[in-house]
Amino acid sequence: MIERIIILENVDPVVFFGINNSNIQLLKTLFPKLRIVARGNVMKIIGDEEELAVFEEKIYELEKFSIEMNVLKEEDILDIVKGKVPTVVNQDNLIIHGLNGKPILARTANQKKLVESFDENDLVFAIGPAGSGKTYTAIALAVRALKTKQVRKIILSRPAVEAGEKLGFLPGDMKEKIDPYLQPLYDALEDMIPPLKLKEYIENKIIQIAPLAFMRGRTLNDAVIILDEAQNTTKPQIKMFLTRLGMNAKMIVTGDVTQIDLPPSQQSGLIHSMRLLKGIKGISTVEFNKKDIVRHKLVQRIVEAYEKEDSKKETQRKPNLI
Repeated sequence: MIERIIILENVDPVVFFGINNSNIQLLKTLFPKLRIVARGNVMKIIGDEEELAVFEEKIYELEKFSIEMNVLKEEDILDIVKGKVPTVVNQDNLIIHGLNGKPILARTANQKKLVESFDENDLVFAIGPAGSGKTYTAIALAVRALKTKQVRKIILSRPAVEAGEKLGFLPGDMKEKIDPYLQPLYDALEDMIPPLKLKEYIENKIIQIAPLAFMRGRTLNDAVIILDEAQNTTKPQIKMFLTRLGMNAKMIVTGDVTQIDLPPSQQSGLIHSMRLLKGIKGISTVEFNKKDIVRHKLVQRIVEAYEKEDSKKETQRKPNLI
């Protein structure tokens, strides 16, 4: 009889071991000659060396499946232990599997274009209206890169610019004042990474979510870096952010140029940088439009109504040349 310790570094224990350790109970049934004890991400197994070798091989296959699919069901365990390939529905334009195995897809032509541009370039601008999926797709790409070990960390940032509200009047300390600005980024991550694993990633700074001001002075290597709501950056701010790009890193800058909350006297750094950097090799721009909106159907109609009003105002502003 020998003892072996297996450390499962990349899985969420709740997903892998099952609710109330149901998956461990199944494994004990499938390997009755072994004594199996699981705690946290550590498994201790005692038994015959040959049986132990088979168990260890199957555990690593289960770990790989669990990381990729974000789910591990009883039928998956039975298939893998019996040497079968688990049944997985192939989905076109799949980016990753989110919570409970939910497929996260590139659902529109421009979302697919963003996926392709990310694979081919180190810096991508993703510009478009609210609800077009630009930020959600960008975060899915970052999570995919982390899960496949293309990078070691994800950096997510937003400028803390008030949309009609003042930071100073919000309750709490600086973190509590800033967190509401970053909540959309947390929401997307919570769709894609199990809660315990996400908490671990954030605590270990594998995933970092911070206001734009916290980027100054850093060089970001081995990372996917996302700047969201970039239309609210000034020219110096976005220059500072873009020059953080380090080795083996990719950057996605998202924004909506129709929702600029800067004072009228300040030019959006996003608009300036897109114009300045146009045509540079390794930089791509994907422009989303109202056809990409994947929220409630009313969102598209709301966007159209505002576009019509803006167009009407622009026409009235132009001098009559006749």
